[in-house]
Amino acid sequence: MSNQARIAVIGGSGLYNMAEISDRTSLRVPTPFGETSAEITLGTLRGKRVAFLPRHGIGHVHTPTTVPYRANIYALKSLGVRFIIGVNACGSLREDYAPGHIVIPDQVFDYTTHRDRSFFEDGLVAHVSVADPYSPELGSILVEAVRASGGTVHYGGTFLIEEGPRFSTRAESHIFRQWGCSLIGMTTCPEVFLAREAEIAYATMAHVTDYDSWHHSEAPVTVEMVIQTLHHNVEIAQKAIAAAVEAIDEAAVYPCHNALQTALITDRTRVAPEMIEKLRPIVGRYFGS
Repeated sequence: MSNQARIAVIGGSGLYNMAEISDRTSLRVPTPFGETSAEITLGTLRGKRVAFLPRHGIGHVHTPTTVPYRANIYALKSLGVRFIIGVNACGSLREDYAPGHIVIPDQVFDYTTHRDRSFFEDGLVAHVSVADPYSPELGSILVEAVRASGGTVHYGGTFLIEEGPRFSTRAESHIFRQWGCSLIGMTTCPEVFLAREAEIAYATMAHVTDYDSWHHSEAPVTVEMVIQTLHHNVEIAQKAIAAAVEAIDEAAVYPCHNALQTALITDRTRVAPEMIEKLRPIVGRYFGS
């Protein structure tokens, strides 16, 4: 089978333990940004090749900060991926986004401080627009997929991404609510930004596991609480992923698929061949290959 895929899923390792997936193979993809979180599993789902990547590695060995985000997105781009479905656990900062619900956010607030957010460094500069960081087209597909799978789904809301690995204090949680944020998590950034730089459509299914620490009538979030809710939601997540994969038009062209057209600012004659080669899967089509 082909080692190319147009669709990828980034989340927990349990997401690709579906009986429906056939022709599985695993591979490591070398990148100039180091090793990916784990081997990438390729399989056929609803007639399409899909790449599955456990964000935190097998056995959850990477913290939210140390996840090799650049390597992960670079590797998926190298495999031909054009659409990424992210799956995240999150806390809710709104009463109506209850534990057990799934949210497809449309905005993100990056509150992290120690992560590499871009593929572009000295020698090749790009300023990519992320005014609307998630792909609305892919987001709409996810909404319908979750609904068809029997999940309670909401569309819209700002996803605040904190550094972690600790959970937030009550004071922080209340302030995040005052800022107008709807969800809180630790891993969507810089994943969503790197996907945009790589001209990949990205949307996420955020699984609400708790009310963070602001809700005084509910217990503060714990690891046990998160794991219990995620286990409960695995079946819905798997069904929704399968439905979304089936609905995605692999040949569709969204605005994010051309995000670099107006973003590259460095004079082409000043870009070293070594830099072009390093980022070839991402920028090659803008440099004659």
